[in-house]
Amino acid sequence: MNEKKILKNKVYLYLTEFFAGMSVMAVELGASRLLAPYFSSSQIVWTIIIGTIMIAMALGNVYGGRSADKNPDPDKLYGRIIIAAIWIGLIPVAGKYIIIGISGVLIFSVNSNFLIIAGFAACMIIFVFPLFLLGTVTPSLVKFTVDNLDDNGRLVGNLNAFNTIGSIIGTFVPTFVTIPAVGTSITFLVFAGILLVLAIIYFAVNKTNPLKMKKVFGGIIIFIISCIFGHKSNFAFWEDNLKYEGESIYNYLQVYENEKEVRLSTNVLFGVQSVFVKDEGLSGSYYDYALLAPFMMEKGTKEKLDILILGNGSGTYATQLKRYFKKADITGIEIDEKITDLAEDYFYMPKSIDVLTYDGRAYLNAVKERYDIILVDAYQDITVPFQMASKEFFTLVKNHLNKDGVMLINMNMRSDKPGNINDYLSDTISDVFGTVYTVDVEGYTNRELFASDNPDIIKNLEYKSLEEDSDELKDLAFLNKINLKKYEAGEYIMTDDKAPVELLSMNLIDDLIKEEVSEYKKIYDKEGLKGLLNNL
Repeated sequence: MNEKKILKNKVYLYLTEFFAGMSVMAVELGASRLLAPYFSSSQIVWTIIIGTIMIAMALGNVYGGRSADKNPDPDKLYGRIIIAAIWIGLIPVAGKYIIIGISGVLIFSVNSNFLIIAGFAACMIIFVFPLFLLGTVTPSLVKFTVDNLDDNGRLVGNLNAFNTIGSIIGTFVPTFVTIPAVGTSITFLVFAGILLVLAIIYFAVNKTNPLKMKKVFGGIIIFIISCIFGHKSNFAFWEDNLKYEGESIYNYLQVYENEKEVRLSTNVLFGVQSVFVKDEGLSGSYYDYALLAPFMMEKGTKEKLDILILGNGSGTYATQLKRYFKKADITGIEIDEKITDLAEDYFYMPKSIDVLTYDGRAYLNAVKERYDIILVDAYQDITVPFQMASKEFFTLVKNHLNKDGVMLINMNMRSDKPGNINDYLSDTISDVFGTVYTVDVEGYTNRELFASDNPDIIKNLEYKSLEEDSDELKDLAFLNKINLKKYEAGEYIMTDDKAPVELLSMNLIDDLIKEEVSEYKKIYDKEGLKGLLNNL
């Protein structure tokens, strides 16, 4: 097989296996980052991604083996690698538009499990085909590598080893190098380029016929076009006035600013994580309601308060506390260092607030300090991290509170439907703390929960005047009028072993989506697509 001389010593076959394995894992991790700004990065979304990719790889294995037996021509394999490279290179160009298109269609055609169905459909359309093609690599290479039965075990073992080593590198490089440094889009382009170069070298060295070389050059041109139009990670492509858009190891991040406020969001389609009001007044959001906590303390608001914030985010609550309670000693814990940078650059967080880059629960396990107030406001995209939603976690929080300390937790999606995520959180907290009160934030979907082992937190609140004529308190008079309700505990308890927060959050998001689009669905059912477009 002289015309295939590059494959004679089998080294190039091993390199092909290595880079194919590396690219599969890189695409899988890239898929999670492409989908996260639209569908979240929860365990459910990861399950969809992994399941879809395994389906693609399995089908590719079957097809690759049959194709190699029928026509053992390496040209066909490397031709498939070029097609896979082109497809992967086009994902940054077209992927986000496909996702929005799928979401737009499904939001009017499904009544439940929108995020699950939309995520699965996006994976099937965007990622199945190129990974199916890469799935054909291993069985094809086995056919080209094994010359006799004497050493076939060793050769197949070597191929699998190279594939595994490539997969390991393809796991670490996107997560710790390319995605944080250059973003998801360029990560797709980098690994598409690697596959393309691998195939180009094969065809060039083997002096392939001119017709095939024209196809190779066509692939190069398409890849160059992809690099030109797909190198920017602008997931919110319809927004032209973002102050910042980028990615960290943990999140997609966007900062929007107007003359009145600055907003942070980690998800394109759902929710705002932080709001900072520029006039140094109240934000109108849950941060204001959370300012009740210092008034629930027996020691009052004049003495120094030790406050811990788990999930500091852009520092809005810390900034509000520092504004109204100047003697407060505040420690913020934020796992995403990039968000802390944004807090300093765009959200005017005071330098006096000490922010540590740490996981909230890990921090509590590592320190012995006690606090007067602990705010829990940690979210993984639009879901609560399960390890910060269990009975064991809230017990850990309780053990880090002073005798009359108060824990407050922000629950960002309230619902009256029994058995929702807020019921689970509230019941779990009530199983740990003796006194629990909740309040719904007017105009928002947030619910704030206050918990303590001090039964007099409401009595303390009533004894203190929030209408004093002082700079610290005069803006907070509205807190006297909010409707705190004593929570009646139920039986929905979450533990480290069983905390289905992702599924519960998805169900609640489905309900919110149905509520938001119900009017548009009525228009669509009555007037069709034309009527819908006229009303948008």
